[in-house]
Amino acid sequence: MKRWWLALLCAVIALPSWADNSAAEKRMLDIAAELRCLVCQNESIAASRADLAVDLRQQIREQIQAGNSDAGIRSYMVDRYGDFILYRTPLKPTTLLLWFGPMLLLAFGFMVLMVTLRRRKRNLIEAALSDDERKRAQALLEQTTDTGTSP
Repeated sequence: MKRWWLALLCAVIALPSWADNSAAEKRMLDIAAELRCLVCQNESIAASRADLAVDLRQQIREQIQAGNSDAGIRSYMVDRYGDFILYRTPLKPTTLLLWFGPMLLLAFGFMVLMVTLRRRKRNLIEAALSDDERKRAQALLEQTTDTGTSP
């Protein structure tokens, strides 16, 4: 019975510490959700089970305990691992192709489509029948309708 009371007393004493840890843990998970796992590359650090992700979550916890802001922690991670760690890549000269590349590729595709369609139209116009060919085609059509046979 004494052990039960002792366990309850320890739990009550540690309760404020658990509340503080849960707030820090939630903050760590919020920050880690915005950072890419460098091993998995398609998962956030918060969702990844890779050893590196576990270590990075621990580094975030240490930064939180040291009193750093969320922006400071992100900045620390970017300084250490580069912009690739961020899911929301910032707009700067080194990432212009990443931001505007899809639009440029789409515009290039439309230009290729327009050139192709214009060439086809020009080829169709050039492939029109001459007057002599038209007369022969008309004569053949009249000959089949006069005889009543189908072509």
